[in-house]
Amino acid sequence: MTKPSVSNAAFWDVRFSDIDFEKQALYVMEKVFNYGPWKDQVAIMRFYGLERIKKEIVNASFLRSPVLVFLCALLQLQKTDFKCFNKMQHHPLPWNY
Repeated sequence: MTKPSVSNAAFWDVRFSDIDFEKQALYVMEKVFNYGPWKDQVAIMRFYGLERIKKEIVNASFLRSPVLVFLCALLQLQKTDFKCFNKMQHHPLPWNY
């Protein structure tokens, strides 16, 4: 499998050239949806396809609130389908951001 055409903007904390886009698909999806520009998000959707994203992204450990809402609409899911949402409900932050 080749690499998607994404920038390294969302991957400031790792060596971009070392990312295995097949084995680390969930990691890539989380980083790009949370921190990547729109064109990178579109590239990820084309590269993995919506069915694979739907299967993998529900296991994300963290998704920003607007990203979660977007993915629910895009993938026709509920917030409660996401592991990160259920985890947030058990450990709410003391402030809203």
